[in-house]
Amino acid sequence: MTQLDQDALRAAIGAIADPHTGADLAAGQAIRALGVDAGRVSVEIQLGYPAAGWRDALAAEVERVAQAQPGVESAVVQVGWKVVAHRVQKDLTPLPQVRNIIAVASGKGGVGKSTTSVNLALALQAEGARVGVLDADIYGPSIPKMLGLVGRPDSPDGKKIMPKLGHGLQAMSIGLLVGEDTPMIWRGPMVTQAMQQLLTECAWDNLDYLVIDLPPGTGDIQLTLSQRVPVSAAVIVTTPQDIALLDAKKALQMFRKVEVPVLGIVENMAVHVCSQCGHEEHVFGEGGGGRMSKEYDVPLLGALPLDIRIREQADSGTPTVAHDPDSRLASSYREIARNAAARLSVQARNKSIGFPNIVIQNT
Repeated sequence: MTQLDQDALRAAIGAIADPHTGADLAAGQAIRALGVDAGRVSVEIQLGYPAAGWRDALAAEVERVAQAQPGVESAVVQVGWKVVAHRVQKDLTPLPQVRNIIAVASGKGGVGKSTTSVNLALALQAEGARVGVLDADIYGPSIPKMLGLVGRPDSPDGKKIMPKLGHGLQAMSIGLLVGEDTPMIWRGPMVTQAMQQLLTECAWDNLDYLVIDLPPGTGDIQLTLSQRVPVSAAVIVTTPQDIALLDAKKALQMFRKVEVPVLGIVENMAVHVCSQCGHEEHVFGEGGGGRMSKEYDVPLLGALPLDIRIREQADSGTPTVAHDPDSRLASSYREIARNAAARLSVQARNKSIGFPNIVIQNT
């Protein structure tokens, strides 16, 4: 095979579109290696985000494109990924052992943000990442119940708190330190200090992503997070309802003002499908997330239905992605997770963090 053929082969593979980043493999610098031995071709693809649910399909497409080129008799394709730390706000550096922090916000309560946060974290883990989740809602923590966590976390050295493990996720919440029915009657400064302590005094272990479930609104917690916590990016959760969208827009604009990139919008409770007859009804309106996406030029990461199973499974301590990993609902969460992580992967890297990275390959 001539050099020109190899260039043509690389160009053909590079032109394959990555639906999660919105670019092709060449633009994403995903072709790590390409080898040619007579008519046999070997290709190594390295993505910047975990993609266990897409790896096989991508490998098959690369193989198909390669074998369609003149002179290629066979192709062996390996697809892996490497998650790196990405740039955070000015004058801040990533936390030790945490490559990227993704804040999940809504601006308004009652839109399913916490359920989405937990399932997003589980979906990132299912895609092949090491993931933690921090419950930043000091007044109304819900992560312990959603992950089925009980008991106080340990502190072997009396300085750092060990995160609890729920379905493989490293988790921390004020709800693990106080009684389930104990109200947190604190003013703003105490709340923000508690949130910072939960974040910085927790012994997170080599995380690719830490998902922070923010409380509703754009108050003390959100301001502290945006000014003092090294956040890589944010995700906005909303329902299609106009009232929910009003507050979601405020949350989005808040992150923009403090220079935290918004990866996109998740439209929750987009449509209700009757479990008895299959009738579809847009209980909270239709297409609100899509309109907000166009208005503010941010991606719509995905839409989730109003489904009783999502609520039941979260209440039982085994969220949808963990309870039924092969279900259509879990697949939707994993698609959203890949879209969010992929959008983050194309942003500028942060070179001030240096602990080892994980590479997973299909061999």
